Amino acid sequence: MLFLDATSIIDPTLIPGKLFRDGPSLPEMVVMPPGKFWMGAYDDEDLFAGVSEKPRHWVEITHPLAVGRCPVTFGEWDAFADSDTFAHRPEDRGWGRGRLPVLNVSWEDAESYVSWLSANTGRPYRLLSEAEWEYCCRAGATGVFSSGNGITVQDANFLQLDFGTKPGMGRPLAVGSYPPNAFGLCDMHGNVCELVADAWHDDYRGAPSDGSAWEETSATIWRVVRNGGWDALPRILRAPFRDWVHHTQRLDNMGFRVACGLD
Repeated sequence: MLFLDATSIIDPTLIPGKLFRDGPSLPEMVVMPPGKFWMGAYDDEDLFAGVSEKPRHWVEITHPLAVGRCPVTFGEWDAFADSDTFAHRPEDRGWGRGRLPVLNVSWEDAESYVSWLSANTGRPYRLLSEAEWEYCCRAGATGVFSSGNGITVQDANFLQLDFGTKPGMGRPLAVGSYPPNAFGLCDMHGNVCELVADAWHDDYRGAPSDGSAWEETSATIWRVVRNGGWDALPRILRAPFRDWVHHTQRLDNMGFRVACGLD
């Protein structure tokens, strides 16, 4: 058996900020604090606010929740693939595996991974909802980034600036290479963009206010992706930035992180 008994590892009443791991080669998790925040773009402060990031709306995250400290790594994915004959084995473009964030995986692939985690740990692993993702990215901050209204290549792994210069590394880096945010989460800006649970909607009209994933749509083949990857501009790393991909699409700048309910 690959995993330990999850119930013997963590007490669901653990305080926010507590770290745990449900077994070897599994994601390290951080218990999140409950809270409330304004989700979406701030028109008065954000020059790059887009229609899809509005209207700004109040969201309450009150359910007990743990979130992956980092995006899922190649090492963690390969442990899954080694135990599942049908699992996708993503190509790493020669950048390496191990602690690098897994990429070239689709939303469908990510769903297979969290289902495998749940089946083997007895804990309800899943993708973050879009609202949970932004809450975790902001980590209590009200600016465009968790670091304020600006970001540099010392803060996150991204490639280029708006005026054409490319001060970044131009490739993914090992997860946790940059300082964590106030919630203890790494790579919420840069490195890889991250798939979340929600189906795509063109804006936030009618979005849930309780932090749950938003599925009610006629186009569930399109799924939300948040953050910007190693090849991004700062405007794409903004906390409210959102985009969409086909549920089977695989990209070399896209990965995901996991969430876990603690009820």
